[in-house]
Amino acid sequence: MEPLSLTDHFLIAMPNMADPLFVRSLVYLCEHGDHGAMGLIVNKPSGIAMAQLFDQIDLPLEIDPLRGESVFFGGPVQPDRGFVLHAPAGHWQSSLVVKDDLALTTSKDVLIAVSEGRGPQRMLLTLGYAGWSAGQLEQEISDNSWLTVKADPDILFDLPAESRYDAAMALLGFDPSLLSGDVGHA
Repeated sequence: MEPLSLTDHFLIAMPNMADPLFVRSLVYLCEHGDHGAMGLIVNKPSGIAMAQLFDQIDLPLEIDPLRGESVFFGGPVQPDRGFVLHAPAGHWQSSLVVKDDLALTTSKDVLIAVSEGRGPQRMLLTLGYAGWSAGQLEQEISDNSWLTVKADPDILFDLPAESRYDAAMALLGFDPSLLSGDVGHA
């Protein structure tokens, strides 16, 4: 039997999520396997605008619509490091192709391209990521901490941050307020 892989899925924090970092979080899973999982929180703006971040790394960002775009809090791991989720995947120095034409890049060359107006068509920039050791995510799912659903790139790239959690919940096809945080075993 092939192990469950939730790569290219959303993790939706259950309404009873206890960890304050993850309350009402929507996580996009970039990688999930025997070794653990890695994803980005995609609905929590960090309070830093792209223009500020690009200034900090000495890159001019002249593209007006991007200057005011939010950099997101991607998670508590490596919060000083940038992660760019983007489509199309392109060819960058350090990328993980998540699926078909969606990739996660951590090398500066993608940011240089963005500053020069030749970056990916769709992108989301985070500082930090969320990580789980082997078996940890599976345990959290069985403890009813997370709901999972196949990711929709339109939610990632086209919706405002504050709408993403509810839009991902809607993909499940039921009213999440009816959920109980209690774990039941038959």
